[in-house]
Amino acid sequence: MIPAPFAYHRPQSLQQAISLLAEHGQDARVVAGGHSLIPMMKLRLAKPGQLVDLQDLSELRGIRSESGTLVIGAMTTQHQLIGSERLASSCPIIRETALVIADPQVRYCGTLGGNLANGDPGNDMPAVMLALGAIYRAQGPRGERDIPARDFYRGVYSTALLDGEILTSIHIPIPAVRHGWAYEKQKRKVGDYATAAAAVILTMAGGTCASAAIALTNLADTPLFAQHAGEALVGTGIDEAAMAEAARRAQRITSPSPDGHGPVEFRVHVAGLMVRRAIARAKKRAG
Repeated sequence: MIPAPFAYHRPQSLQQAISLLAEHGQDARVVAGGHSLIPMMKLRLAKPGQLVDLQDLSELRGIRSESGTLVIGAMTTQHQLIGSERLASSCPIIRETALVIADPQVRYCGTLGGNLANGDPGNDMPAVMLALGAIYRAQGPRGERDIPARDFYRGVYSTALLDGEILTSIHIPIPAVRHGWAYEKQKRKVGDYATAAAAVILTMAGGTCASAAIALTNLADTPLFAQHAGEALVGTGIDEAAMAEAARRAQRITSPSPDGHGPVEFRVHVAGLMVRRAIARAKKRAG
């Protein structure tokens, strides 16, 4: 289908982009890679009168380290995440997750910020950021502010971003040097959204789990931070009983909808499997 008529803007600076959003208000939408918004526009599920394209904002690209924190520009593409040696050595779960997003064509254009800010519960990166304890930095007419990833998601396509704000960067505490990580995703076919997926970050000390964070993808209206599931692992050797309890706790907070990915009971069952697999793989990698 053909989108409804719209005016196209390609600002050359972040301030210009913010000014355009302030000028046009709710009639304006930001586009980054475009893989979520453009299909919705073609179906006329979204009808922005003003489209603000961030492609030329080089200030929103790049990956760097600052005082124990990884800082990733929101316009950094999935392809750039995959190719980053810095991420491969210090936070490999991001690369691992980027590799299971859609296909290479999408990853060349799709951005980290777009994946995070869209508010689609089927997107893969939000759960990873919940597990990592990331902070999102947004900028708008009233200046900059930081939003914890775990407080960012409000509902389907609903986030804590205010009118006129743009997600500019993602700040991630660098995980412990010998941490364990895994992102397990079950899907119907290559490039599809997850039936269920789980992100796990953990550390081990003397054969005992010292910390654990678990988050879930596409199992509710938002990505889910399974705090109590992670707590089930802490202080244990991550044996079968601990993994089973963590999976049960994770399953309890899910509320998936029956859709083309399967009925509710099946998706909840798969969620438990993904949690167990991610924990086992993260434990194997830890230390």
